[in-house]
Amino acid sequence: MRSKKKLLASSKLYLILDAQVLDYKNLLVALKDSVRGGIDVVQLRDKFGTTKEILGFAREILKVTKHQVPLIINDRADLAFFSGADGLHLGQDDLEYPQARKLLGRNKIIGISCQTLEHALKAQAIGADYIGFGSVFKTKTKPERRAMDLDLLQKVIERVKIPVFPIGGISRENIGQLIPLGVQRVAVCRDILLAKDSGQVVRELNLHITRLCRGLRR
Repeated sequence: MRSKKKLLASSKLYLILDAQVLDYKNLLVALKDSVRGGIDVVQLRDKFGTTKEILGFAREILKVTKHQVPLIINDRADLAFFSGADGLHLGQDDLEYPQARKLLGRNKIIGISCQTLEHALKAQAIGADYIGFGSVFKTKTKPERRAMDLDLLQKVIERVKIPVFPIGGISRENIGQLIPLGVQRVAVCRDILLAKDSGQVVRELNLHITRLCRGLRR
């Protein structure tokens, strides 16, 4: 697999496989379609599954992604390690980055969720490989959060040099609001998972990003 930094730098679409949205069987169907459609990165997010269930499903995902599309495990450093996943995503209240890096080693991808510019700059300074920034729009995944001031997102894009993946309620309908801010990549959940053809949605989102970015460069 290409080095993690080169891979993330060229990534546009990051898929959240959320077990609160679909069961494992249907997540696997959406994943297979998304890989065929050209998804760049995949995260398994399961807040309620048992350790055994999440570990088993992570291994099923790896049979599909084959480390060609990185698999990131949400929150659980132990499961990222034992599953052989390509990386780990940490929230602000999860294991501290230095401990996670010590466990996983320097070759694994570690991303951090951020909600403020201070969070983002700190994550960059301590060595995170990427940042998930949001919630950008209102989302059912975190209903307690308000939609973000997009001026804040723009400041983060301008100040942070590692890849920033805006996240939260992003879809084909609203992605056009983000590209003028300097956004070149996004994390998406429901717009892909709940589609009849997840692969087609991945292709459409990739096309939106490519065309919109190209239009701004003219």
